[in-house]
Amino acid sequence: MMNSILRNKNKLLIILFWIFVWEILSLIIAQEIYLPSPHAAFSSLMNLLISKDTYITIYYSTYRTLTGFFLSCVFGIFLGIISGIHKTVYNLLNPLIVIIRTIPVMSIIIIAIMWFKDTNVPIFVAFLMCFPIIWTNTVSGILSTDVKLLQMCEVYKIKKSRIISSVYFYSSLTYIKAGMISALGIGWKVTSAAEVLSLPKYSIGRFLYDSKVYLEIPDLFAWTIIIVSLSFLFESLLKTIFKFGDKYD
Repeated sequence: MMNSILRNKNKLLIILFWIFVWEILSLIIAQEIYLPSPHAAFSSLMNLLISKDTYITIYYSTYRTLTGFFLSCVFGIFLGIISGIHKTVYNLLNPLIVIIRTIPVMSIIIIAIMWFKDTNVPIFVAFLMCFPIIWTNTVSGILSTDVKLLQMCEVYKIKKSRIISSVYFYSSLTYIKAGMISALGIGWKVTSAAEVLSLPKYSIGRFLYDSKVYLEIPDLFAWTIIIVSLSFLFESLLKTIFKFGDKYD
């Protein structure tokens, strides 16, 4: 209990330290258009939090992020397991994964804008950016499966479907969880970036764009704080779910 309190106190002190650094820099620059003070940013944040539209916007942006993330998990885990078991499938998909990783995010967003409605662009981009992470981690987990355990399954003639669900999947579970946590953080970043360019009606990205156009820099910082907070919240929630699940394994 005492250790937990000390850890939380240390985290708070670190946060306060960086807010202090932020305040000093804003005083040195002395131009809100470049760097607003913490007070200005948090005042804008408070104004946003009392507006109904803010919560509608957060809902839709969260929906897009989680939808893209969920789709990447479904396809990434499914195809990752198959790729890890069958070398031919791995050889077919690996070049595609490498290409997706190397294509600039902005290029993918612009292409997606030409293909989809503005509301679906962030979902597609989030899916495409998260998918390689989930797939790669799943494949790594499958390849790390204990060979002796697989040999034992062959000796006892255990069904292939049972081996996949009880051996391969559980062997790769730690890798999959790590990949999901990493992918979720990236999902928030790329969804916001896609919203800035595709400009769906209710989206955090649209408000980021408007803040830049109208030079409302405190609002820009306030929306950025919201994105960071949402990313941290959902990553923490996902980690908590994993820890809760581990207790009952």
